[in-house]
Amino acid sequence: MPAIPRRPRVEILAERAIEVLIRLCGISAILFVFGIFFFVFREGSQLLFHGFNFREFFFSPEWYPDSQSHVRYGALALIAGTASVTLLAMLLAVPFGLGTAVFISEFCGRHAKEALKITVELLAAIPSVVWGFVGLTVMNKVIIQLFHTPIGLNVLNGGVILALMSVPIIVSIGEDALKAVPDSYREAAIALGVTRWQLIHRVLVPAARNGLLAAVLLGVGRAVGETMAVLMATGHAVKIPTSLLDSVRTLTATIAAELGEAAVHSDHYQVLFIIGMLLFTITFAINLAADLIVRGVRRG
Repeated sequence: MPAIPRRPRVEILAERAIEVLIRLCGISAILFVFGIFFFVFREGSQLLFHGFNFREFFFSPEWYPDSQSHVRYGALALIAGTASVTLLAMLLAVPFGLGTAVFISEFCGRHAKEALKITVELLAAIPSVVWGFVGLTVMNKVIIQLFHTPIGLNVLNGGVILALMSVPIIVSIGEDALKAVPDSYREAAIALGVTRWQLIHRVLVPAARNGLLAAVLLGVGRAVGETMAVLMATGHAVKIPTSLLDSVRTLTATIAAELGEAAVHSDHYQVLFIIGMLLFTITFAINLAADLIVRGVRRG
């Protein structure tokens, strides 16, 4: 049996160096997340553990951080505004985004597929402030004319803009997830005589459910964390919405609008960082719930 030639020492060292670099890149992602949370927690921890009124923060809609006589930090209206805009955006973006992903993956010809993918990528590249201008100048006038409201900066405006911003992410990730399904699944299903819709409903979507769920979660994350577009398109009014035509203010817009004016380490400054902790917790909860759902689906 011929002897196996020994690899050069330089090649072995280079391979180990690349392996260590890859490990560091993986670990750095975790360190960055903990670092961001530590920074946000550090800036708001002094007030959080010394006299912070949790009941007022979560259950009061009164947000008056600059009041001279009675300062109130009630974030209920801000939470309701964020939830309403995000929910409307997902109701519009998820069906449209996943439907577009299925269309691109399974129905388009080669040239149409390339054209649609380029268009989706261009939509994803539009800056959020430009979407805010669209909501402020275009959607505002359209909503006023259609619904005869005094102002068109409201939940409907913000939800539509966030849906348009979330769709490219859902389409791109969803189409990749469907494309990753092995061709043997398609061939086996076609051999059994299924129709194209049965193939999608019974084979492709279940096989790609983890990737499709990831696409939806990225869309939700984009909607929850968006700042400039909702700051310009929702009216920036601190109130609990009762209809789609009510103006609202979101958590992210509040941080963007007020952090520059708050005195460093003041109560107002620290409350804004506590809002940042809340946003971080919401994102973590969404990802944790999705992971539990995926594990439950796998066991089932």
